[in-house]
Amino acid sequence: MEQWYVLQSKPNAEYQVVNVLQQRGLQTYLPEIETSTVGKECKRKPFFPCYLFLRVDFEITSLLSVQRTPGLRRVVTFDDYPAALPDVVIDQIWSRLNNFKAGSYPAHSFQLGDTVRLIDGPFQGLLATFDGPATPAERVDVLLTFLGQVRRAQIPVTYLEKTELDAEKSVSKRPRRTRGRGRQIARSSECGISH
Repeated sequence: MEQWYVLQSKPNAEYQVVNVLQQRGLQTYLPEIETSTVGKECKRKPFFPCYLFLRVDFEITSLLSVQRTPGLRRVVTFDDYPAALPDVVIDQIWSRLNNFKAGSYPAHSFQLGDTVRLIDGPFQGLLATFDGPATPAERVDVLLTFLGQVRRAQIPVTYLEKTELDAEKSVSKRPRRTRGRGRQIARSSECGISH
């Protein structure tokens, strides 16, 4: 029975893999989006870089013949068996990308370094630092302080709201008490300075 499978190509080899597989009479799907650049025509590029989909019956077409496709890195497997995808997954990807137009990314006014609050998702309520757009689609990079470490995360831009807090104010720091090597910092009252 024919089913959809995920293939991973070598970098920038998605179109090569699609062409070879289609020449063999196999059905492929490479999700693409249009990228708009100012003053230039729109170009299409893979939505999932290095990934594409193949509809095949591995009882008729040998797995080895697919694995030997030039430009292909591997067939994505689960427990050493090709991982089949339900048709509905491919239908949803196709439907969403068809409704998506070049330049239709959600508008936002976030600037690099802005402090933002996450209003949805697993990190809801946390503060983060806006670190720029992630392409392609509606995801952006933010820096989260989580478990005492700064981590970069990609989240939908719709999960964010701007805050007026400064990044330094959102991080609670203990005041410095020494200059290093045990030398105390003199306070203005200790130095005899009056205001």
